[in-house]
Amino acid sequence: MIGALLLGFVAGVIARVLMPGDAFRKMSGPASWLVSVGLGLAGAMLGYVIFTLGMGIGDDDIFDWGGILSAIIGTLIVIPIAGWLLHRSGHAPKTG
Repeated sequence: MIGALLLGFVAGVIARVLMPGDAFRKMSGPASWLVSVGLGLAGAMLGYVIFTLGMGIGDDDIFDWGGILSAIIGTLIVIPIAGWLLHRSGHAPKTG
């Protein structure tokens, strides 16, 4: 459980740094960290499904570089989808 949270946190923070101007950029404080972890966990799950289950790339180690890379790529996919869903539902963070 702690390993999954760490992986989600690392993937979420790195992906949000790599993706400037996303819908969550205006958030700060604890909410920003929780969103980063949540997006990172969702991205890690998506990356696992795409790369390990779908393509057969990777292994079953809990914490390896391939897992981190697939989690970051998965999170880079999840962030714009989550932002689009927020804008569509009218719950996007205020931008000014």
